[in-house]
Amino acid sequence: MYARSTLSHSDAVSAVELFEQGFTAKSVAISLDLARSAVQMLYQRWQLRGRGALVTRDRRQYDFATKLEIVRRHVKGESGRALCAEYELPSPSTVANWTSIYRRDGEDGLRPKRRGRPPTDREDSPPQSEIEALRTENERLRAEVAYLGKLRALRSQERR
Repeated sequence: MYARSTLSHSDAVSAVELFEQGFTAKSVAISLDLARSAVQMLYQRWQLRGRGALVTRDRRQYDFATKLEIVRRHVKGESGRALCAEYELPSPSTVANWTSIYRRDGEDGLRPKRRGRPPTDREDSPPQSEIEALRTENERLRAEVAYLGKLRALRSQERR
């Protein structure tokens, strides 16, 4: 099962067995007393992969060209479910998400993003004069002394 699913593995197996008997997602959710949205997502995966919907899939990264091709085909009118089956995507909602990003941000929205904090540009800052460098170091040392003073005060309060 998927890590974020609210269904336990046994609930998912029971639901898939009922899907195979012809029950709809809504009727399965009611009969097993499960969250409708989770059962609906399982139902969509079951429609694409059958019993393979019970297997946990690794997260895959899709390259920009593949995403763009899928989105362009979806915008032209192909169904998300068909594209999902063709490209082995996790669910049709993936295609819908990429399409909404494409409509909002254009092609650049589908490009891979760098993770983490952006690097600082140390080369762009003008070189400091010796006096400015000493002032900066003096500020840092004053802050360090103030911090150590407060730390000493806190420790002396704890001892009392």
